[in-house]
Amino acid sequence: MVKRLIQSVKSVLFADPNLLYKEERGIVDKPFYFPGTNGNSVLLIHGWTSTPYEVRRLGKYLNENGYTVSGPMLRGHGTVPKNLEGLKWTDWLSDLEAAFEELQKDCGKVYVAGTSIGGNLAILLAIRKKSIAGLVLMATPYRLKFESAVVAFAKIIGRFKKYNKKFYPPTFGMTTTITRLISYQSYPIASALETFDLVKDSRRRLAEVTEPCLIMQSTSDHIVTKNSSEKIFQKIGSAKKEKRFVKRAYHTFISDIKNEHVFEDILNFLEKN
Repeated sequence: MVKRLIQSVKSVLFADPNLLYKEERGIVDKPFYFPGTNGNSVLLIHGWTSTPYEVRRLGKYLNENGYTVSGPMLRGHGTVPKNLEGLKWTDWLSDLEAAFEELQKDCGKVYVAGTSIGGNLAILLAIRKKSIAGLVLMATPYRLKFESAVVAFAKIIGRFKKYNKKFYPPTFGMTTTITRLISYQSYPIASALETFDLVKDSRRRLAEVTEPCLIMQSTSDHIVTKNSSEKIFQKIGSAKKEKRFVKRAYHTFISDIKNEHVFEDILNFLEKN
């Protein structure tokens, strides 16, 4: 009992995300792989323009609880924005298929969790890989805010320039936000249009997903529509499905969240399925 209590105090669950970031700056642009002890695994998928560090703290927590955890780097990420040029969202899906197949070689059950666009990729991966044991979709857009207008505008300005800078709302664009610190701050407009196509395709095919699913969204999300999680919950083909809301959090909340119930909710979902 005492040993378990000591271990829990040391757990990444109680670590401050910003202090961790200061200690781990040398690995923010690196993929990770944590071997586990329970024979099961989790594939974690970061968001567009970000890096695997976005989901690393969740990965360490799940690994502390026995799971083998893989956080691959999607092509074109973790380097410079120019490396996103010419890439299709299908390239990222191919990266994930390879990572999933590697986990499947040595682990019994393989779960998949993605944040933001990583969640859309998880949806399409689940359609291709029916052996996936369960899905965790975090901040996953069913539809992006002002999607039609934004896509039309991007296509117009894309005729005159190749890159655009990110915009952050005053409340959730603090410079200390982990996702902001590790992400590209400019991006190829053509790559942004790829993400819109990805969202559209995953939205169209939700009914084909049959794996158990946990859907999580911030109540303050400034990127996806307020009803995204509800729409995914309604339209996904999974017989077993749950949804959770996270209060007062940035869009991709998983790297910055300090209320540990989010990590625990994810672990409980994996344990139940």
